[in-house]
Amino acid sequence: MSDLLHVASSPHVRGKDDTSRIMLYVIIGLLPTTIFGIFNFGFRALLLVLVCIASCVASEYIFEKIVHKKSTISDLSAVVTGLLLALNLPHTLPVWQAVIGSVFAIVIVKMLFGGLGQNFMNPALGGRVFLLVSFAGTMTNFEFDGVSQATPLAVLKGGEAVDAMSMLIGRCGGTIGETSALCILLGAIILILLGVIDLVIPGTYILSFVIFIILFSGHGFDTGYLVAQLCGGGLMLGAFFMATDYVTSPITPMGKVLFGICLGVLTGIFRIFGNSAEGVSYAIIFSNLLVPLIEKVTVPRAFGIKRVKKAKGGDN
Repeated sequence: MSDLLHVASSPHVRGKDDTSRIMLYVIIGLLPTTIFGIFNFGFRALLLVLVCIASCVASEYIFEKIVHKKSTISDLSAVVTGLLLALNLPHTLPVWQAVIGSVFAIVIVKMLFGGLGQNFMNPALGGRVFLLVSFAGTMTNFEFDGVSQATPLAVLKGGEAVDAMSMLIGRCGGTIGETSALCILLGAIILILLGVIDLVIPGTYILSFVIFIILFSGHGFDTGYLVAQLCGGGLMLGAFFMATDYVTSPITPMGKVLFGICLGVLTGIFRIFGNSAEGVSYAIIFSNLLVPLIEKVTVPRAFGIKRVKKAKGGDN
């Protein structure tokens, strides 16, 4: 009988997509904004993309060799981390700083906590925030067409008007991958059609952010201002490609909604009341830290389980 029956734990029905295939889909989804970023900022953008990917892959390989673990670079997660980190950097950043950020993202944020599936925050955003704290000057040095200038969000925060259409298309200053909202949305559509992500987290994130801006920005329902806030900075890139990270986002249905609300509110607070015009990276990282609590309070109760209150004065 034991030769005929195989007993195994759940899940008994498995999907065809493994980690490497999902990561490949994410890379494909990031191609439109990557290609546009290289077109927008030139050779320096391409160089940083290649350097970040190579540094992340090499860091993971060397770390696993040192600690005698099986190599996992074939799952492409290090490639995705490197690509996302590069897209969150200004194209003027020195190459050596990009390497440091890549090593930090892989070794400190990812591998020291057990590797893929164990990290408590998005590695690419962890690397970006580390670089922001360590090298604030170069991380906020934005050039476009050879001229140093403030990002559209910074201009908007200063009370000046911006060209929302340029922000939608992407012909403006910013990090390599955040300028073109259209390219980001095209990549997001690819991921949705491939079944990699759904709209719960990004949709709740964006809707919560819009409501917060309408209530607290002082501009009310100013469509031009809303479009500029949505297209500017890393909101779209963060909402569709980093907030939806399987490892650092909730899995419960209500948890995803609460997670999206936290993201929208925190981003609004940072942008409207903070000193910086941006805030997506910090909002996602803070919300990542809340995921265990969110899942604890939103886990569905097992069917048929009823909580019974004990009588006062004893167990009777």
